[in-house]
Amino acid sequence: MKMNIEIECTPEEARRAVGLPDLTPIHDRYVAMMIEAMPGLGDGAMQPEMIETMMRGWQPMGEAGMAFWKRMFDGATQTSKTGTMGKTGG
Repeated sequence: MKMNIEIECTPEEARRAVGLPDLTPIHDRYVAMMIEAMPGLGDGAMQPEMIETMMRGWQPMGEAGMAFWKRMFDGATQTSKTGTMGKTGG
């Protein structure tokens, strides 16, 4: 027997239905701390070097991971400029 049940609810309603805690205040505080810790983030003065430094700290694979992210962002940039997926290879 196969049954399908569709429930329409907001993420907030779903969270409450399964009994998960509301982490909104913690998230808001975390975002505020990140903005305070990163000078220029709020006023649009974030430099590409700052983003690269931050992402290097998040990389589990070191330089190989950084190369992966660079290729991904370059591909996304090409896609947004041309409107089509960039070709890789010949």
